[in-house]
Amino acid sequence: MREKIKIKVGIDSPSAAGAGTISKMIARNYKLLYCDTGKIYRYMAKQIIDKNPSNKFKFLKKISKKINLNKLKHKNLLTDDVAYIASQIAKDLKIRKLVVKFQKQLAYHPPKKYNGSILDGRDINSKIIKDADFKFYITAKVNERAKRRCKELKKMGKKVKFKDILKNLKRRDLEDRSRRYSKLKKTKDSVLINTTNLSIRGSFLKVKKIMDKKLKKIWN
Repeated sequence: MREKIKIKVGIDSPSAAGAGTISKMIARNYKLLYCDTGKIYRYMAKQIIDKNPSNKFKFLKKISKKINLNKLKHKNLLTDDVAYIASQIAKDLKIRKLVVKFQKQLAYHPPKKYNGSILDGRDINSKIIKDADFKFYITAKVNERAKRRCKELKKMGKKVKFKDILKNLKRRDLEDRSRRYSKLKKTKDSVLINTTNLSIRGSFLKVKKIMDKKLKKIWN
């Protein structure tokens, strides 16, 4: 039986648009290696908090070579102190280069058991996988994203206010689109998926329909 050609899928998205959940569904459906790239910085931040290294760059350079993707799923990466440290180290160009190297390794050299890779973040299609076989930009109106984030946090037992979440998302959007390095943007060759009026399943099926059509030529 002929081995399938490995594919690369890139997903760019603002916060709380549903990209992470949709990406996981795509990964399961097509047996792809999945990585939420933003969690890499949070993982590094947690390691800095726990270990308090004297030379942060040297420390992060060492751990960036052996990050276990399962560790990116831990709930202890979602705390405010981790988020703050993550935002600080993400501004360091030397550290960003370490992360980019790790991301590209995942994208271009997934383990043999996978049919390819799928990465989601802010600069995947513009910087990390410029030649991705599939490029998507997943978004939704900011009010809808704020509602979703509120619901998600309340399920985790956190007390939150819609107006605060909305304010934070608007600030995050501005930062993501105006930062100096790896800013959030839709590339010309990315397919726009607006999830404002779609369920998660509906959004997934929309992406799947696009991918299935092209995969008939790639995998058949």
